[in-house]
Amino acid sequence: MGISEIVQNNQIEKGIILHGKPALLTIAIENNKAQIQLYIDGDGDFFSHEELSDLALHMLGMKQPVERFESRYRAHPVIGDLVTRQAGLRIYQSATPFEALSWAIIGQQISVNAAISIRRRFIQAIGVRHSSGLLCHPAHKQVIQYLGSEQALRQCGFSVGKANALLNVCRLIDAGELELVIPKGENEVQRLIDSLLSIKGIGMWTINYTLLRGFNYLDGSLHGDVAVRRNLQFLLRQEDKVSAEQTEKWLVNFSPWKALVGAHLWRQQSSSGY
Repeated sequence: MGISEIVQNNQIEKGIILHGKPALLTIAIENNKAQIQLYIDGDGDFFSHEELSDLALHMLGMKQPVERFESRYRAHPVIGDLVTRQAGLRIYQSATPFEALSWAIIGQQISVNAAISIRRRFIQAIGVRHSSGLLCHPAHKQVIQYLGSEQALRQCGFSVGKANALLNVCRLIDAGELELVIPKGENEVQRLIDSLLSIKGIGMWTINYTLLRGFNYLDGSLHGDVAVRRNLQFLLRQEDKVSAEQTEKWLVNFSPWKALVGAHLWRQQSSSGY
């Protein structure tokens, strides 16, 4: 999406908000090494080398222990060949959990292309631009400041339900009643899930996607995803369509890696003819 991020060859440039200021994050990969650069507009807060490295490791999915997963399942009778073919698969992360959650809300029950179009209009309407020219994906404060009404979000293409869900998320974060921080342990994961489920318009599909793409959480269940079910049908060589219920039961066997198995099924889409 060229207005806020540019991906070419082995490099990504991404406009983000850090410490309330427009920032340009560049990650270039060459010879299995990543070079990271960060340019924050204005004077003030110092972003340490440790924070920058941590952000890059997060976005590249390097915090995901995929080697343990592959060691355990490469000989599995059903998914072993898939895991072996796609060895090293990691789930690239959004720059922030809020970005992942807002993207998941936008993407509810519509095509990827439609979601991209709405997201583009959303970022353009807020209009926070880094000095490099790239627009920045907003944090919750920018949403409240520039698009703080249902009508404003509707003009970007949001449905009434999605607009209100996103606004409620932003207001809860701003009031200190919702914290989108990386959970430590399953108890904190469950507390985050319960907090998000209490917000009208947010269900388990949105939560599982957010956990996967914003929190490096690999045990969410992606049984509600059509591509996952379709490719599971292909993998199982099953004539009938695989239901969400069947997929959920099948994925339970791979805990605590359910979402990573789902991601392997996603990736299979490009090589299975679908």
